[in-house]
Amino acid sequence: MVTNPATPECLMCRLDDIDGASVVFRDELWAAEVVPPFAVPGWFILRTRRHAERITGLDDDELDTFARRARDLVAAVTEVTGAPATYLLVFGENHPHFHVVVTARGEDVPPHRRSGDILKLVPDLVDPAAATALVPAVRKAYERAVAATA
Repeated sequence: MVTNPATPECLMCRLDDIDGASVVFRDELWAAEVVPPFAVPGWFILRTRRHAERITGLDDDELDTFARRARDLVAAVTEVTGAPATYLLVFGENHPHFHVVVTARGEDVPPHRRSGDILKLVPDLVDPAAATALVPAVRKAYERAVAATA
């Protein structure tokens, strides 16, 4: 159960209302989903369920669980996509609600668009249907990753 109510103007808070087909997982503290502005196949948002601004706004339970959620989601995305690199990007400038963008970087991404510059590819790569189609496989891989480390 989310203990801090959503902030209505916050995009990350409003994600609790998105279609379940876009959801890899949701637990009491964290959620991972395909998010419309970044609906690129192999890209997911991992976010706090509670409105917490930046990493400095996380409480102890969120801090204690963040690395495991991130590790397991990155493992699942990498397994499903076969990406040679999977990035965990944290900015918080446009949307201060703490979240990370997990991005599978395929071999087809040119060297000058790797690392942080991968975000410049969003307009060319957005494909909500293809991004959502990966969710069931990523969900299953995530569940396996969690079980393997439990």
